[in-house]
Amino acid sequence: MLSSRDILNFFVNKDVRKLLKRKGSDANETGRALEELRASLFNDFCSSENAKRLQQRLCTPSVALTFNFVIAIGIIFMNKWVLKNAGFQFPVLLSFIHYVVTLALIAILNALSLIPPSPPLKSAPLFTLGLVMSLCTGLANVSLKYNSVGFYQMAKIAVTPTIVLVEYIWYKMKVSFPKVVALAVVSIGVAVATVTDLQFNLFGASVALSWIIPSAISKILWSSLQQRENWTALALMWKTTPISLLCLLIMIPLLDPPGAFSYNWNFINTSMILISGVFGFLLQWSAALALGATSAISHVVLGQFKTCVLLLGNYYIFSSNPGTTSICGALVAISGMSFYTYLNLQNGKLKSEKGSPRKDEHQENKDSRDAFNGESI
Repeated sequence: MLSSRDILNFFVNKDVRKLLKRKGSDANETGRALEELRASLFNDFCSSENAKRLQQRLCTPSVALTFNFVIAIGIIFMNKWVLKNAGFQFPVLLSFIHYVVTLALIAILNALSLIPPSPPLKSAPLFTLGLVMSLCTGLANVSLKYNSVGFYQMAKIAVTPTIVLVEYIWYKMKVSFPKVVALAVVSIGVAVATVTDLQFNLFGASVALSWIIPSAISKILWSSLQQRENWTALALMWKTTPISLLCLLIMIPLLDPPGAFSYNWNFINTSMILISGVFGFLLQWSAALALGATSAISHVVLGQFKTCVLLLGNYYIFSSNPGTTSICGALVAISGMSFYTYLNLQNGKLKSEKGSPRKDEHQENKDSRDAFNGESI
């Protein structure tokens, strides 16, 4: 049997020391290779500009709008189950739970280095966005509790002209006359589709009206910060969610009824509320992606399209009869949305055609310079 002295002599042997040194060098090379691989994988996240280009490349307008549409439909049924079947009559607290789950999931993504660095920006726009987001979400759930779905949708119609007015005041953005006609047709169609369900009280109507301005400002800021300031959706959510949580915490005793601690927090109810929170995270993320890929007005039009699809779907699939007037209104709204989408596609095509000659000319100049350099060599 080998003694401890023999083992020590073996490790101090010259050949063995060379072998260990070579093994250590191989380990260092392996570590450098892994670090280079990690750097290449996260290269697109090293700056806000690269991350913004990656988001635009992966999340096209059609993908973003479809993602937001599917998640919005899903959270409607989840919140309906929580508020009705589970008897959770605390809408602002439900919004607070949604934002807590959102912050937890974003913190995990940030720990995994999946959130890009934030571009330089003053804190005022971020605080404003966090404030209006909390007001928008909290007041929307309170409005749904005290008003009918029809009156809630009527209040949403007023968001469109508010966005047009605010964008004109802030950015001097004008809407062409054909788009104004298309948006008017959409608004009239949604109003006719929901006119049969206009039950509300004074408090609910006040909440719905106070929700309009924060909703318009939040959509404008989400779209503007991503398109003008190189922000990504996740980076904005990471910065603004704590502000929204603080504002919702202040709103809970003001708008929610007492009795949250005495609620039946059993396993099923708690699980469904947490699942609703996951849907809340996905809804906020998908809405941010849609606003970054399109515009605030396009996102509002998508929400009204969702209302019409739900109304017609209930009629054709579940044999629910909202009335001929509502069905005709939904069809009119969908035709207006189709016309608005067509106008946007035409504008995009004209912009691309205007930009292509300059691009071709630049490419031709570049080719000629390359050819000249090749002949000189």
